[in-house]
Amino acid sequence: MTRALAGLLIGLLAGAGTAAAQGDCFPPRDSHEARTLAIASVPLVISPLGAPAPVGRTTIRLGIEGATVPNADPLTRTATICRPGKGPERIDFLFAIPRPRLDILLPAGLGLEVSWIPPVRVNGVRANVLGLALGGRIPLGEMTLGLRGHATVGLIRAPVTCDTEALSDPASECFNGTRSDDRFHPNIFGADATLGIPLAGGRVRPYFGAGVNVLHPRFQVNFTNSQGSTDNRRIEVDLVRAVAFAGMSWMAAPRWELAGELYVSPADAVSGRVAVRRSFLP
Repeated sequence: MTRALAGLLIGLLAGAGTAAAQGDCFPPRDSHEARTLAIASVPLVISPLGAPAPVGRTTIRLGIEGATVPNADPLTRTATICRPGKGPERIDFLFAIPRPRLDILLPAGLGLEVSWIPPVRVNGVRANVLGLALGGRIPLGEMTLGLRGHATVGLIRAPVTCDTEALSDPASECFNGTRSDDRFHPNIFGADATLGIPLAGGRVRPYFGAGVNVLHPRFQVNFTNSQGSTDNRRIEVDLVRAVAFAGMSWMAAPRWELAGELYVSPADAVSGRVAVRRSFLP
């Protein structure tokens, strides 16, 4: 009887341990998981990507931008808290993220910016991410100060935990399973300030600025192993990051603007950005 109770107790404890291991995970801010999610968030932020400048009448700018996708080293991408011993995750599916962008600028100094990564699957990645920013422009002599608040929300689905290569690796827990379709909600909120300086009669405008981003990334695993067991654990962490950026806007032709920018999160990564846009006067 005693042995039976002991066996039952051991079984219950083992089951509880397995349930805990498969449960949701809340890693600390200095963990590899938190750092990897922060790096993945850098290119998704809707940055200024252009110098603030006064406008004489309501102006609509429509264009397309691209942001390079930084990658973390294998050690950083290897989980230490939520999935220890698994091996590096993957976040380098794309070299850059293209997205259309719409800016509406008012003479009073207010402006609305909208960007969108449409739900088109590319190299195993399917995103539907919306970026919004609302700000104002303040003249400072010949220079212009831009102040913005911004948010980036949506969903990215990709085989982060178990890609095709991992499925054929006997040393991986993904071996002979199904390719994962993991879900990543970036949930980025922030504010920044930008100073634009007009040169060459205003046709060239270098700018620089800084800000702070509040990150609430939410990641959910979606993987079925070779035994048919599905892992749907969630990983959640809240972070705050200081950022800095610098770039230049160039009016290449009437109503046509080119812009380039380096966007830096010192704790995480650097993303290079370019944009081409055309202005319309309604």
